[in-house]
Amino acid sequence: MVDWTTAFNTATKLVKRSPEISQDGAAAVVAELREAAARAEAYVTEVTGLAADANTAPVLVVDRPNWIQANLDSFQHLLVPLNAKATAKLKEGNPTLAQLGSRVTGVEVGALFSYLAPKVLGQFDPFHPGGRLLLVAPNIVAVERELEVDPTDFRLWVCLHEETHRVQFTAVPWLRDYLNGLVTDLIDSADLDPQVLTQMLGAAVKRLVESLTSDEELSIIDLVQTPAQRATVDKITAVMSLLEGHADIVMDRVGPEVIPTVAQIRSKFTVRRQGQGFDKIIRKLLGLDAKMRQYRDGAAFCRVAIAQVGMEGFNRVWTSVETLPTKAEIAEPLLWLERMQPPAPFPDAG
Repeated sequence: MVDWTTAFNTATKLVKRSPEISQDGAAAVVAELREAAARAEAYVTEVTGLAADANTAPVLVVDRPNWIQANLDSFQHLLVPLNAKATAKLKEGNPTLAQLGSRVTGVEVGALFSYLAPKVLGQFDPFHPGGRLLLVAPNIVAVERELEVDPTDFRLWVCLHEETHRVQFTAVPWLRDYLNGLVTDLIDSADLDPQVLTQMLGAAVKRLVESLTSDEELSIIDLVQTPAQRATVDKITAVMSLLEGHADIVMDRVGPEVIPTVAQIRSKFTVRRQGQGFDKIIRKLLGLDAKMRQYRDGAAFCRVAIAQVGMEGFNRVWTSVETLPTKAEIAEPLLWLERMQPPAPFPDAG
């Protein structure tokens, strides 16, 4: 379905050049990011009460091509079942056309990753065996220069967010299996019937064009789901909103005594997240605006829950799949708090 070599070659050819920096300067950035990640882990544990498993999920400082390769590897692993179904469908027709189609798709995937590669500062990859944390050094340098913020403060601030994800997934070991299972279910349920896809895409294009001139937050991904997939997508949305919002809370709870310019960084970075012009349209189409919504809604959920029951009470969320908030509960935190309340005891009849 996808020629992954073509995808990598396309992405690395199209990706923007990294910011200019000397070899010694690059080495210093890498060393500081590794040290900041180690510091950040201690702060995350102090704030959240969660402790990472030191024997899993290594921290890797990478450049853009290595980030591209890491994500293509994860996508290739995830898409194995879908790839088998798609390949079988295509080969029923014309094998030569199937091979050509995989190269075309490879170019399309590569173009997408070339767009994303300069934008990602850090990423926890839960789909890699054991998980891994990727810090994209040239992107961090580019943004700290663009925003004109203190580099040391900004690097630690970024690491706080990403280390929170590393702590989440290693301190709560069932979380990776749960998220992987949801994504696998979504992929396995994909309907590759050409007539079904054509009808879905036709309706999707109409709604998407309408949404571009409105405040409705839609993406291509939202619009091509079958009814059976929507329940799974809602579960993925809920858990990702929780994870992203929780990480944002941790970033801001580590205050100016640790990161003196944290208020300035947060203010400037919030403006940057919004995007402008054509970039904003692309972000909407790809669903990146939905990710911004996850930060906002998830952080609001965490603030309300922590204010009501404290961090220890909030940490019940990590107990099991059943204690995770639903998508509706992310929007209405009091629903989750009510569900987590133990039932009132029966009055003593004696």
